[in-house]
Amino acid sequence: MHFSTDPKFRPVRSLPRYQTLLCVVCVLILVVNAISLLRDLNDLNAANGRQARANRVVAKLQYLNLLVTDAESGMRGYFLSGSDTYLGPMRTAERELDTQFGELKALLADDQGQSKNLAQLVELVRRRLALMQQGLEVYRKGGLTDIVAIARAGEDRAHMDEIRLQVVIMAGEQNELLEARSAAFYEHVRRAALLGIGINATAIFVLVLFYNLIRRGFRLRLEAQQTLQQTNDHLETLVAARTEQLSVLSRHLIRVAEDEKARLARELHDEMGANLTAIGMALSTVGEQLKASRPELAASLARARATLVETVQLKRRIIEDLRPSLLDNLGLSAALQSYCDDFARVSGIDCEALVEDDVDQAGPMQAIALFRITQEALNNIAKYAKAKHAIVHLGREGEALVLEVSDDGIGIPPDAMRRPKSHGLLGMRERALLLGGSLRVERGVNGIGTSVHACVPLMSPGSEPAGAVGGALDGSLEMPALALGQAG
Repeated sequence: MHFSTDPKFRPVRSLPRYQTLLCVVCVLILVVNAISLLRDLNDLNAANGRQARANRVVAKLQYLNLLVTDAESGMRGYFLSGSDTYLGPMRTAERELDTQFGELKALLADDQGQSKNLAQLVELVRRRLALMQQGLEVYRKGGLTDIVAIARAGEDRAHMDEIRLQVVIMAGEQNELLEARSAAFYEHVRRAALLGIGINATAIFVLVLFYNLIRRGFRLRLEAQQTLQQTNDHLETLVAARTEQLSVLSRHLIRVAEDEKARLARELHDEMGANLTAIGMALSTVGEQLKASRPELAASLARARATLVETVQLKRRIIEDLRPSLLDNLGLSAALQSYCDDFARVSGIDCEALVEDDVDQAGPMQAIALFRITQEALNNIAKYAKAKHAIVHLGREGEALVLEVSDDGIGIPPDAMRRPKSHGLLGMRERALLLGGSLRVERGVNGIGTSVHACVPLMSPGSEPAGAVGGALDGSLEMPALALGQAG
C-alpha cells in the first residue's frame, strides 16, 4: 500500500505475479510429492507380493522334495516289511504332485527360466514315480532279491540326486531373483527417498521465500498504515487549527459587527436624531406662523411634519434592530419580554417569556449574545418550525446564564448543525463560544419540536460593566418624537 500522485497510477486488484507463481509452484510440489508417495506405496506393495510369491515357490519346492523323499522312504519300508501302510506317502505323492506342479506353474508363469526348470523337475519326478511303481511291481512278482539287484545298479540313487539337484537349482535361482529384485527395490526406494528429500528441500525453500514475501508485505502494509495514520493525524491537526482559526475569525467578526452596530445606532441617534428634531421644530414654528395667512402652506407643512414623524419611527426601528434600546436602558429581562411580545404579535405564534429577575446582572457582551441567540431562534421558529407555541426561558445556574428556546413544531434534523448552509445555527454557536459558553440544538421533550439550549458564563474575562456600551443612548431615544409631538 502506498500513495501516488501519478495520474497513470492504478490500484492493484490482485496478487503480484511472482506471488501467484510461488503459490502454483508450492501446489505442484505437493502434488508431485503425493504422486511419488503413491508410486512408492504401489512399489512396496508389489515388492511384498513378489516376496510372498518367492516364499511360496520355495515352500512348494521343499514340499515336493519332501513328498518324493517320503514316498521313497515309504517304499523302502514296504520292501523291508511288506506292509501296505508304508505305501501311504507314495499314494499321497501321486495325489498331490499334479496340484503342486499346477500351482508352481502359475507362480512361475512370468519367469521363462524357472518355467523350463520346472518342466525338467516335473519330468524327473514323474520318471522317479514311474520307477518306484515299477519297483513295486517287481517286488510283488520277484521278491526282495530283485529289488536289491535293482538298487545295486545305482539308477535309483541317480534319479533322486537329479531331483534334489533340480530342486536346489530352482530354489537357488528363486533366491537369486529375489535378491536381485530386493536390490532393485532398494535402489528404487533410495532414489525415491532422495527425490522426496529434494522435494521437501524445495518445498522448504519455497515456503521460506513465501514467508519472507509475506513478512515483507506485512512490513510494507504496516509502514503504509503508519504513514496513513501520520497523514491522518497531520490532517486532523491541520483541520483543527484551521477550524479554530475560522472560529476565532467568526467570533472576531461577530464582535466587530456588534461594535459597528452600536456605533451606527449611536450615530443615527446623535446625528440624525438631532437633525430630525431641529427639522421638526422648524416645521412646527413655520406652520404656526403660516396657519392664519397661508393655510394651504400650513397644511403642506403639516403633511411634511407627519412624514417626518414616520421617518423618526423608521429611524427608531433601525436603531432597535442595530442595538435594542431596552437592552441598554432597562436590561436583558425587559428586552426579552418586549421582543417576545412583538414576535407573538407579528408572527401569530403564542410566545411565552419566562425570565428570572437576576439575569440583569449579565454583562453587555453576555446580554447582547443571549438576546441575539433568542432573536435567531425565534426567527427560525417562524420560518421553519410550523409551531403554535414557543417558550423562552432564561435563568441563572451558579455562575452561568442558561437560555432555552423551545417550540412544538415539526422538529429539526439531527444533522442540521453540520449542514454547510446552517449559518444561523452556526452564528448562535459562535456567539456562545465567543463568551466561553456552549450551545446545543436537539429535539424537544418526547421528540416534539426543537429545543435550543445555550449556556453562557455570567462574567467572562475582559467583560465590561453593564451599561458601558451604548451609554450615550440612555434616556434620549424618545427626544425627537417628544419634540415633534410638542411641535405638533
